[in-house]
Amino acid sequence: MRTGYLAAVASAVASMMLLASCETIEPSAPVADALLDGLVNGLSNAQSEQHQRGDNAFNNQVFTSSSGLGPIFVGTSCGECHAGDGKGAPFTTLTRFGQSDTNGNRFLDQGGPQLQNRALPGYVPEEIPAGATSAKFTPPIITGLGFIEAVPDSEILRFANENVNDTDGIRGHPNFNVIPSFVIPFAYSIPRGGKYLCRFGKKASVYNLLHQTVNAYNQDIGITSIFEPIDVYSHIAIDPEVRTNTVNDVVVYLETLKAPIQRSQTDPNVVAGQRLFSSVNCAGCHRTQLTTGYSHIEALSNKTFSPLTDLLVHDMGPGLDDHYTEGDAETSEWRTAPLWGLGLAPISQGGQYCLLHDGRAHSIEEAILMHGGEAAKIVSRFKRLSPAEQQQLIAFLESL
Repeated sequence: MRTGYLAAVASAVASMMLLASCETIEPSAPVADALLDGLVNGLSNAQSEQHQRGDNAFNNQVFTSSSGLGPIFVGTSCGECHAGDGKGAPFTTLTRFGQSDTNGNRFLDQGGPQLQNRALPGYVPEEIPAGATSAKFTPPIITGLGFIEAVPDSEILRFANENVNDTDGIRGHPNFNVIPSFVIPFAYSIPRGGKYLCRFGKKASVYNLLHQTVNAYNQDIGITSIFEPIDVYSHIAIDPEVRTNTVNDVVVYLETLKAPIQRSQTDPNVVAGQRLFSSVNCAGCHRTQLTTGYSHIEALSNKTFSPLTDLLVHDMGPGLDDHYTEGDAETSEWRTAPLWGLGLAPISQGGQYCLLHDGRAHSIEEAILMHGGEAAKIVSRFKRLSPAEQQQLIAFLESL
């Protein structure tokens, strides 16, 4: 009896020592602000389960020829272009072509609007047709998108109205575009001339996350759905290659990814840089706060958040004019890019920054200095800051 007791104690002690040793050698869990992945707080059990299904479809479902890939395509999965839910790298950059003004894309019968630069064996990848202008689009981070989707049109229009008298010459405006028949407008929509205010994409030409998801399956992977049955190669309608439930799960996944969390918020340089960000009027376009209205996902309703964008398109000058556009935006106009998650961009971009719409800027300072057009006065103020002040402003941006 005594021997059994001592053996049991020894076994328990050994187990505790083993657990303790595991704690010292196992890596600690990542800090939440170092990850883009994660759920919005306050979801129901059903929403959390659907988020997980969408996560699996987005990141783990890799398409092949037997499951509908292509035959011409850009990537084989959603996650290929958004590693860790982050920004895309140069090798995942998309090419759009065929629209040089606001009168519509004239190369839809020649493969537009997106170049499918890869193909299955026996097929030939697309090439940009002669005479078509083009632009490269680096995939964005995908977290916090549900909050952006839930911002009412009225708030975005208010930002545009406030620009009318801006002394720095900021004149951002919404991009109104035609939406596909499968998209049901939100109750907050304020259409103009049969077009709807859009907010997603480099040109803010995409209406909502269903619109974005269906386009991505079709144009990026060559996958048809009940929403978009036209095959990108044959240009004819074929049976859906992805289940409707899967598309809906991915939409909910995108809607319920948490907003990026700022790091080092109390660091004196970050605090000083945030003040400078406002004083030079970067916040004139990269607005520090937006507010959602009603959302069918209660956890997203009536929330104030900080993506640092106004969701408007702005003239960025001739240096960023690629002579390609979408919707009502001019060729030199680009949506104010949300800056949240900026400091984490190198994690998914091969250890370096690839910023602006096509990844041409390889540092935050370089991206700032490439701003032109409506941002010219703000850039001049940045240049007049002392080197120490410039580094403080960049420290704030790196903390996002």
